[in-house]
Amino acid sequence: MPKPRRSRTLAAALVLAAAAAVLTGCSGLDFRESICRDGEYPVLQVNSTGSGCMPDDEEPMDGYVRYPEGKVPEHVDDKWDVYWRTHTLDEKGDIIPAS
Repeated sequence: MPKPRRSRTLAAALVLAAAAAVLTGCSGLDFRESICRDGEYPVLQVNSTGSGCMPDDEEPMDGYVRYPEGKVPEHVDDKWDVYWRTHTLDEKGDIIPAS
């Protein structure tokens, strides 16, 4: 009779370990929220840290520009998303500190 009890204890331990992994984010799955939806690209407001998304087939609206090549945020809190919180572009396209 001790064998079934050991199996139940082991099964319970495995269930608890799996639940702990999921609840603590250690499940091996990485979810990162995209800056824009599929079919869109991110734009930056000139002289501001404001941003938005534009359809791939449209140019940025007045007062907005495309991010410089290689410095485009892709996911919330990625390297470039964090960077552009304290920097912006001026009217000439130069990177300047955000005020």
